[in-house]
Amino acid sequence: MKNKLSKVAKDINNYLKIFLRQQKNSGLLPPMKYGLLPGGKKIRSKLLIDVGKIFKIKYQTLIKIGAAVECIHAYSLIHDDLPCMDDDTIRRGKLTTHKKFGEATAILAGNSLLTISFEILSSPKLNISEKLKNQIINLISKCSGHVGVAGGQLLDLSYEKKRISKIKIIEMQRKKTGMLFHFCCIAPVILSKKKRYLNKFANIGLDIGLLFQITDDLIDYKGISKIAGKKTGKDKKKGKATLISLLGYKNTINYLELLKNKIFKQLNNFGDKSKDLKETLDFVLSRSK
Repeated sequence: MKNKLSKVAKDINNYLKIFLRQQKNSGLLPPMKYGLLPGGKKIRSKLLIDVGKIFKIKYQTLIKIGAAVECIHAYSLIHDDLPCMDDDTIRRGKLTTHKKFGEATAILAGNSLLTISFEILSSPKLNISEKLKNQIINLISKCSGHVGVAGGQLLDLSYEKKRISKIKIIEMQRKKTGMLFHFCCIAPVILSKKKRYLNKFANIGLDIGLLFQITDDLIDYKGISKIAGKKTGKDKKKGKATLISLLGYKNTINYLELLKNKIFKQLNNFGDKSKDLKETLDFVLSRSK
């Protein structure tokens, strides 16, 4: 499993390095590269590849789309780490971008990574029809903006030090984390033109995003900084609204198991085609154990 992850990460990073190398030089390229490369396991891109395997989408096409996803993910992390947001100093085992380059530069680098993602998706190098490109760009825009990642982050901040219901916590985490996973699960279906599977994989993507976020919360709760690559124990300190804070550790573990079983049951219809996707999900879950 680690070899498969490493291959995807290596191929994504190589594509991003070449793409950024072809950009005009600017003072923002160093902090952009710092926040983007080489860190992260590229779980989102691996899931994109895994779903793509089910629908027989070309690997290189998915690598290019995955590169755009990783730019958006990196942008969101750079902004999340800012003092006005979650105020983190360590990310992926090194200083956060704003600690390394300053807050203003970090904001601009994050903004630039967001726009680079659309450059990648609209580039002639992504050899798909213009109609499909428009659908992919439209979807990733929605998943990244006020009804997706950005909106989820706002809810996360506004829920601090408050008792929030289970439904609202899940809604917030589906937006903040789930929407990018949602994109990764729908994009290959769009490319396959098999519309009958869109709703199914839209829901699977949101569930996988929630699964990932709960796992991340468990890592923070257990305080394993080496695994997280960032300071842990901060959710409790900041009064974050998580399922752990509401349900307790054991009940959250039980909820996670039920969520996994729900996802796997939906994937069983695809037989061996979903094997890699299930392996990736097992790997995600293993991080919290």
